[in-house]
Amino acid sequence: MKFILPFMSIVGLSACATELSVAERIARADPAFNVTARGETVPVGSVNQDAADDPAIYRNPLQPDASLIVGTDKKAGLYVYDLSGKIRDFNDAGRLNNVDLRAGEIVNGQSAVLVAASDRTDPAAARIALFTLDPASARLTPVGTVPAGRGEAYGICLARFDGKLFAFMVLKDGVIHQVALDVAGPKPAATIVRTLKLKSQSEGCVVDEATRRLYVAEEDTGLWRFDADPDGDGTPSSVAMVDGRKLVEDAEGVALGLGPNQQRFILVSSQGDNAFTLYNRETEAFVGRFRIVAGNVGSVEETDGIDLVLGDFGPAFPGGLLVVQDGEQADGTQNFKLVAWDDVVQALATAPTTPK
Repeated sequence: MKFILPFMSIVGLSACATELSVAERIARADPAFNVTARGETVPVGSVNQDAADDPAIYRNPLQPDASLIVGTDKKAGLYVYDLSGKIRDFNDAGRLNNVDLRAGEIVNGQSAVLVAASDRTDPAAARIALFTLDPASARLTPVGTVPAGRGEAYGICLARFDGKLFAFMVLKDGVIHQVALDVAGPKPAATIVRTLKLKSQSEGCVVDEATRRLYVAEEDTGLWRFDADPDGDGTPSSVAMVDGRKLVEDAEGVALGLGPNQQRFILVSSQGDNAFTLYNRETEAFVGRFRIVAGNVGSVEETDGIDLVLGDFGPAFPGGLLVVQDGEQADGTQNFKLVAWDDVVQALATAPTTPK
């Protein structure tokens, strides 16, 4: 989390770094519509620290309201929450920064929900910590760790192409390793199949498996797209630059979702002004911005990781579930807020100040 915002010449502002308050950054940014969260999790255990970081959502197809959320306490390990926000499990796996999961993976010969987290315990040696998640008991079972390159582990996202499972390990310095994972046997294995590069600190990532596009947020610069195919072009293409208006430094979490009239969205946490920015998933054009303000639960500030899954989550979360890290609470703790995606869709459709 940072508090210095450089406004670049690309937006007609001074190229010199300018120290701004959050209120000033909000005032300079494009308008955003408001939504409220419908729920929140119990805070992570690391108090008075920047600790909660990234969520991953498991949607239970047989009992949607029994779906689960896995969230990192990057000082301590992994939590599992239910949709009421109650803690169902905690694994004291250490400094796990970001997390992703996939259902239906074969792990040690059995179909399972595979959970993968970026392990930054050794800042010189990135590792991927692997677990299975039992949907019935909400318990995590460690599978093992595998190496993921030299450097500090930061972001992680999973994808499967042509029958092969990959993890994209985003290192703190902007290096991205595409790692082939083999978890089918009794001991997990990993092989780095190629390396991509951004110029500076990067973290949030997500893969659109339908288009084989990898999206990565470079915190001070913007959102980038790569060809996610292991044999693809490794050159990054800019989707959106940090400009102090539509996307405000830091650009953090990244997610994918489906919006009104089947419009597909890329969602990015615009941490610098406590907002979330939407882009069209097909054209990558800017669509609009929103903030999560206080309602039945508190507002959301300084968000790091986010996750979004569309579909049935029961009556409490119509349309889908958006989970966001909340970096600022009055009691010195951090937690995750839960938003119904239909609330975002309806607010976007009716907001008079939604930018075009």
